[in-house]
Amino acid sequence: MTGTLSLGAVDWFLLAVYFGAIVAIGLTTKRAVHTTGDFFLAGRSMPAWITGLAFISANLGALEIIGGAANGAQYGAAAVHFYWLGAIPAMVFLGVVMMPFYYSTRVHSVSEYLRRRFNNQTHLLNSVVFAVAQMLLAGVNLFALALIVKLLIGWPLWLSILLSAVFVLAYITLGGLAGAIYGEVLQFFVILAGLIPIVVIGLHSVGGFSGLKEAVQDPGLLHTWQGTTPGHWTNPLGDWIGLAMGEGFVLAFGYWTTNFAEVQRSLAAKDLNAARRTPLIAAFPKMALPLFTVVPGMIALIIVPRLGKPGGPTYNDVIPEMMQRFLPSGVLGIALTGLLAAFMAGMAANISGFNTVFTYDIWKPYVVKGREDGYYLKAGRYATVAGIAVSVAAAFVASEYDNIQNYIQLLFSFFNSPLFATFLLAMFWKRVTPWAGFWGMLSGTAAAAAAHLSAYHIGWFYPGGQVGPHDTINAQMANFYGALFAFAVDAVVTVAVTLVTRPKPVAELAGLVWGLPDPDSPDAHEALVRQPWWKSPVVLGSVILTLTAALSVWLVIAV
Repeated sequence: MTGTLSLGAVDWFLLAVYFGAIVAIGLTTKRAVHTTGDFFLAGRSMPAWITGLAFISANLGALEIIGGAANGAQYGAAAVHFYWLGAIPAMVFLGVVMMPFYYSTRVHSVSEYLRRRFNNQTHLLNSVVFAVAQMLLAGVNLFALALIVKLLIGWPLWLSILLSAVFVLAYITLGGLAGAIYGEVLQFFVILAGLIPIVVIGLHSVGGFSGLKEAVQDPGLLHTWQGTTPGHWTNPLGDWIGLAMGEGFVLAFGYWTTNFAEVQRSLAAKDLNAARRTPLIAAFPKMALPLFTVVPGMIALIIVPRLGKPGGPTYNDVIPEMMQRFLPSGVLGIALTGLLAAFMAGMAANISGFNTVFTYDIWKPYVVKGREDGYYLKAGRYATVAGIAVSVAAAFVASEYDNIQNYIQLLFSFFNSPLFATFLLAMFWKRVTPWAGFWGMLSGTAAAAAAHLSAYHIGWFYPGGQVGPHDTINAQMANFYGALFAFAVDAVVTVAVTLVTRPKPVAELAGLVWGLPDPDSPDAHEALVRQPWWKSPVVLGSVILTLTAALSVWLVIAV
């Protein structure tokens, strides 16, 4: 991208109003924060529509906006797999199957569930891994935000990173999760207001969807499943094994069902039914997001010269390029505010998840025990400051990667894939033992590292099946297979250790394993209450899966 944009008075006014509203939200919600439950889980008082919008907004960070548009430009229509295959089914599974385990057991985090299901060692291992992962992911969002500001306004990268970190710190530290959630609801609408003009003006410039289809020079970019034969793949995302099993199953389910930055929004809901409906409500806008991310990426292929070519703009520059070409003053302010909102929402989700796990799952049980609630509330706020400081450093690490989408998927293969294997076995097999969980996750994470390092020497991941220069590897395909390998190793080790170690007594597993309900759960009565169909998680989940399947079939037929 060449040059910077000159923002008018209206643009600066819109930015000032937005950031002022965010700080005001933090100050307002601070008045309701008296306990750690208020700070970390918003007092479990939120209605489903609020937590549902916060759930999807928390996901609208660097991966969704910059990464989604970059995928549209690099992979074409196949990029919808990251939404319709790599998100929706897992979100339904979370709402219908897994939320009852999380919510009814009154856990503060996914790590706490692991402590109660396994042992302290497994709990501490996951807590540390999760805390590190959230700070790294927060750094990615912070880098993406600073990159946009640098490209559009001309501010230095280091200054953009520091100023952005200060704003996120302000409203999370002041208002805790409630401040983050109400801020995310505002951000959701601001994000859409910023992306809609880009899509509308961009489509008009290329003659609508029919003009876009005709103008795309590479027919392979118009297809989703063609060219996915194992060993002879030509699809930009590789073969169907990695795509369906690696991305669609392991990475998707591992992210959406065990990533506490997302689960935390559901745990803030006012009751179990609202918690289960939270990811289902979020799934509806998630279905439509390719229109606002993938489509602009494909439009950019037509209107941006040398996109993705040596010496030209990178795929990460798609959204800034579109803003520079299409948006006048005023509208530009809305779009820029939308991007800033997206990255702040993503970073806030990471940091609020980090401070909860650090306080409840590391500091309180293993470092400073038995103090009053006010002490841990203060510790949570200090952890937030420390987490953001580390994420500033992580932002500079992220800046070394040419493609943040590949980097983020690599992080997911390390941190989420092994955990999902452990969770799946632990929730449906009561025989899984405490030490099996620990060694399974540890070995799975090591397997992910081994898979990443060895992929560059395996021809399967290169076009034509022959090892070539490292920059020609299909990095996404390697990530998909790496996640699948980590999942398999974790599962095998977990089963093996289970067979030679002693399980927990069944009485200690009530409410933690499928088929062993806890009769003393405060939400046990809800299982007996018949909900109207529009509040039934099973009905909503079925509708969502049907609509997603219909969209997938329509896209195959339409192009």
